[in-house]
Amino acid sequence: MAVAARKAGRAGSGAANKTKQALNSPQFEKDQDLHAYREMLLIRRFEEKSGQMYGMGLIGGFCHLYIGQEAVVVGMQMATKEGDQVITGYRDHGHMLACGMDAKGVMAELTGRRGGLSKGKGGSMHMFSKEKHFYGGHGIVGAQVSLGTGIAFANRYREDDSVCLTYFGDGAANQGQVYESFNMAELWKLPVVYVIENNRYAMGTAVSRASAQTDFSKRGVSFNIPGEQVDGMDVRAVYAAGQRAIEHARSGKGPYILEMQTYRYRGHSMSDPAKYRTKDEVTRMREEHDPIEQVRRRLLESWKLSEDELKSIDSRVREIVNEAAEFATHDPEPDPSELYTDILLEAAR
Repeated sequence: MAVAARKAGRAGSGAANKTKQALNSPQFEKDQDLHAYREMLLIRRFEEKSGQMYGMGLIGGFCHLYIGQEAVVVGMQMATKEGDQVITGYRDHGHMLACGMDAKGVMAELTGRRGGLSKGKGGSMHMFSKEKHFYGGHGIVGAQVSLGTGIAFANRYREDDSVCLTYFGDGAANQGQVYESFNMAELWKLPVVYVIENNRYAMGTAVSRASAQTDFSKRGVSFNIPGEQVDGMDVRAVYAAGQRAIEHARSGKGPYILEMQTYRYRGHSMSDPAKYRTKDEVTRMREEHDPIEQVRRRLLESWKLSEDELKSIDSRVREIVNEAAEFATHDPEPDPSELYTDILLEAAR
């Protein structure tokens, strides 16, 4: 009975937290809801197309889709300013698109073509854009956390007022280098926001089976890093939390941790059948918490947009994605000489 009471208490506390977050979510203006809707829909349609192309054999290697988690990166990007950087792990296509990277360049990189953002040599997990301040997806679990901390150190050293958003998942949160980074970031008050995308399953293992402390917002407590849990399925809640965290880091107070409680609808990667969870669980999340549907309802009910107007937005998004796919399947592959480029940088003396 004591165990049941504790479980009930935790469940009640979680429900109370969700209610509190919903009440505290800022009310978006019409243009903000429209922007969020377009950006999240672009990511959703792009990832759906990526999954199709992977199934057709047009995309090789690993491919990790962001379907379901769109509100996290879109809300965070809405809270940034020009010059702020982004670095993330291997579930990275959504981050690239939210940063403004060209859909054609992203898709061409997925198919290994010359027009890809890494000239067809990086693939799904390794794309970069200096122009958009995107410092990559990274295939090594947790590696981007140390790199993001280093970017924040450069910001502080140069006094350029920029903040680095460093994304990683609940699985990567258990890596040792993450805590070395936390210590350094707080010790030197580095302008970095650690965004933990807790989608409940690290590969195929539930958080409750892999983490002694499942409240990831508390992972920085021993380093005096503040943190908070956020409803990562509500773009408004993400935006509000992002503003608070980024302002904290930009003002010289050091790092901040945001645990985004989100959910991926697909498997860990395209090769994952995701049998470790029930279909009912996925269906329930889609029907009750889908981030895009929440905004869609507001556009219809609060802003009085018509179904035809929303269909027009979707049509334009699909057009962008189809153009990207067309480009990526007809662009030539890299010349073999590219094997020897971009592997050495000679520093000026």
